Amino acid sequence: MKSCERNVAPESEYFVYSPSRQAEELFFYPLQCGHFLYEAGYFLQRDSYDSFLLMYVQKGELTLDFEGRSLPVLAGQFLLLDCYRPHTYFSDYGWECLWCHFDGVLARPWYDSIVSRLGNVFSLPESSFAYGKLSSLWDAFASGGPVREPLISKYLADILTAFLLHTPAEEGTRDYSGMAEDIISYINEHFSEDITLEELAKRAGMSQYHFIRTFKRETGFTPHEYVIHVRISTARYLLKNTQLTVKSICFDTGFSSESVFCTSFKKQLGMTPGEYRSLARPKKRGPESNPPQQADCILHNAECCLM
Repeated sequence: MKSCERNVAPESEYFVYSPSRQAEELFFYPLQCGHFLYEAGYFLQRDSYDSFLLMYVQKGELTLDFEGRSLPVLAGQFLLLDCYRPHTYFSDYGWECLWCHFDGVLARPWYDSIVSRLGNVFSLPESSFAYGKLSSLWDAFASGGPVREPLISKYLADILTAFLLHTPAEEGTRDYSGMAEDIISYINEHFSEDITLEELAKRAGMSQYHFIRTFKRETGFTPHEYVIHVRISTARYLLKNTQLTVKSICFDTGFSSESVFCTSFKKQLGMTPGEYRSLARPKKRGPESNPPQQADCILHNAECCLM
């Protein structure tokens, strides 16, 4: 289809796609994709356009106004944008690009993870792979052949994966992955102890603020969230595979009280420790079905059920 927008060159083309129900439930899927030549003076402002925008600028430049920031987008850069939010982009010079509006059941978490690391506008040291996949996506529509939804979903997933694997240079060229691995190893060994943020930041050689920010970027968790994650994972194993009481498991995994344990457990799994144990282990029949510890578990689970 040819564009009728003002300040878009007549040779610009785009395609509109309606995904199947299966694609909406399983895949990333394009909604529109195009190859546009924007002319000088182009201006677009929208409150919302229900999709995410992926763009690669081949020539020229534009300006993006988004979430209170004004960002230049230059040739050789990618733009990844949440179009559900108000956005504006324009150019006094014009630009040429490949673009795709896309969505999918996992589109938002992928978008959030990428933008938290790279921002909305970024370059890759080697852009040919991601650009090549975007070109393949465009060719899938421009060729006029059948569109295979798993394949075009893979093109989008490959592009987003390339973005996610790229670690931007920040604060020099220091690589923080080793720091994160060291802290993770330390937490895994000492999760049952009273681990403080001050202690972890000192071990990483950072201020507490910088440590929280960097650890979150490298792992997807804040330090506190990761400690709780390890404790809950261990508690799940113990509930499923041992006869230890809920109280014992609570303190063995480093929680300060049963109420804190039950609240954290229910927040993560949507059920109390006692409910999880009942679902995780089939009940036995016969005289051995009620071990001596069970009465104690029931008493402690009563408090959990009130959380």
